[in-house]
Amino acid sequence: MTASRESYAAAAQRLAEYVQRADAPQLAQTADEILAVAGLLLGEPRLRRALSDPARSAEDRAALLRDLLGEQVGDETRELLATVVSGRWSSGSELLDAVERLGVDTLLAAADRAGDLADVEDELFRFGQIVDGSPELSVIVGDPTVAPKRRTELVRGLLDGKAKPVSVRLAELAVRGFGGRGFAGSLHRLVELAADRQERQVAYVTTAGPLAEDEERRLGAKLSELYGRDVSMKLTVDPEILGGISVQVGSDLYDGTVARRLADVRNALARR
Repeated sequence: MTASRESYAAAAQRLAEYVQRADAPQLAQTADEILAVAGLLLGEPRLRRALSDPARSAEDRAALLRDLLGEQVGDETRELLATVVSGRWSSGSELLDAVERLGVDTLLAAADRAGDLADVEDELFRFGQIVDGSPELSVIVGDPTVAPKRRTELVRGLLDGKAKPVSVRLAELAVRGFGGRGFAGSLHRLVELAADRQERQVAYVTTAGPLAEDEERRLGAKLSELYGRDVSMKLTVDPEILGGISVQVGSDLYDGTVARRLADVRNALARR
């Protein structure tokens, strides 16, 4: 894991340098090219293994990638990906995850440069709520047995013209399974990455009814104090929790809902 983080850090540093001199359309184009290569790697396990083979030198793997891509992508895309494959990866799937992550980080950089990053974060979260609120849509979007092309076309039809282009592209990636996750996990991770680029922590807050403005403000301030950084609260109203509040921040879950307390009582009675 340490070697993987160091390998990705080298690519992230090169991306940061590129971001300083590129505009939003250039970054979006580069992101699309990187994600296209990720799609190629997804369908070519032998190529993934060759590009992550520890028996090959870093220079050999980078040369293989450059020969493969040729002039089909821009110079920046080619060199960013050469930096990725020059790193140490324990498996081809780990390399694939890194390439996908690089594509996402480049897309988020494009949104940031365009001043759209906060909108992208909110649009991805709202799209997840729309899917959750429709059992039929949830089944289609989250079902891996449904052809990816059909699911991405559905997402595009729902979001085109109603969300930022970067939001649409990231939602399509979530449907296909970002980093091998399911749809919901992919979308949550993308929301968190968008917030992290703004140096914010995401808090998923569930209540039985809408919070008053001052309650929302106090909760946000408390969470910011607790985590030592700005917090982006994503609010969901769910009457089924009956009362109280649930807050999820990363792997931390604070569940003070009435439904949870009742479940605890039932479990305690069942053990007697």
